[in-house]
Amino acid sequence: MKLSNDRYLILLGTKNFTERYYRDANGWVKISARGRQFRMTAEQVLNHLLPAVAGVKPNVTIRVEHRGDC
Repeated sequence: MKLSNDRYLILLGTKNFTERYYRDANGWVKISARGRQFRMTAEQVLNHLLPAVAGVKPNVTIRVEHRGDC
């Protein structure tokens, strides 16, 4: 099982929306709740995720899924 960061899917959301973050060959990608795709740096991904991890944003959930051997 490969555990590098390109094998994970990060889901950030509430009961009304979910954003997806993952890493591909060219860097990080965000898929918005409306389905739009945005390229991001690792720092931008952290800026989106850390407030939810720290509990600053209430009612926001984070789920991480392993994508297997894709």
